[in-house]
Amino acid sequence: MFINKTSDGKNNICGAKISELRTNLKISQRELADRLQIIGLDVDKNAIQRIEAGKRFVTDIEIIAFAKIFDISPNELLGID
Repeated sequence: MFINKTSDGKNNICGAKISELRTNLKISQRELADRLQIIGLDVDKNAIQRIEAGKRFVTDIEIIAFAKIFDISPNELLGID
């Protein structure tokens, strides 16, 4: 049976990296949500909070948008070498 959670029970593997990158940029979750909305992705501050906490799944479209905001590759966001 396929399990769609990480070994520690989280719903995504990129939330911690998103939090780290956002913190390094010294922007709030609201600012990140605003930047995502500017590039056409409708994600609010509460969704960012849930993603960073690993409580929300992240779609492929969202992964690409986050990677664009942070100027990294989607693979880097996902921790893939």
